[in-house]
Amino acid sequence: MLRRFTLADLEGLFSLHNDPDVMRFLNGGRPTSRREIEREYRERFVKDGYWAVMERATDDFIGWFGFHPGEDRGPHEFELGYRLRRSAWGKGCATEGSRALIRKGFTELGVRRVFAETMAVNLASRRVMEKSGLEYVRTFHQDWPDPIAGTEHGEVEYVLTRAAWEGHEAEGRPWVPARNGTAYSPE
Repeated sequence: MLRRFTLADLEGLFSLHNDPDVMRFLNGGRPTSRREIEREYRERFVKDGYWAVMERATDDFIGWFGFHPGEDRGPHEFELGYRLRRSAWGKGCATEGSRALIRKGFTELGVRRVFAETMAVNLASRRVMEKSGLEYVRTFHQDWPDPIAGTEHGEVEYVLTRAAWEGHEAEGRPWVPARNGTAYSPE
């Protein structure tokens, strides 16, 4: 289930952002201080466009989704992002949440284009993007001040346009999230 962040989510964020496997493709798995998590919470997670992900059966925090206008991209081009605990990996949570946000963007928010980026070597995240309907458009390289293993292969961008999404819907292949027992309905 997706919901707005609350102060009660700080501990979950701290745990999530300190799991070396979760952070492998983001900071090389290095620990994140509580102070940094609190700063990020105030500056990022309390804003519109970020949702906490709760496990339906237990109401435990399992991660977050971001879906908001992309930096320097204009108000109708939204960036999709997600970060989930290892216990949620491989269960369809990332795909289902991504599809729910994409649908909301195209049907309610006036989004024209959704994009997502990850390291080229992050095959699991790339697969989520593909299963969510996004298509690979490019590989690019950034100049990182503290590169981590795999940055030499670059970053990849995936995109889904509203027209492509609507075409898919018109062909009778609706964008229906997988049914894995978790309900995603972003507010």
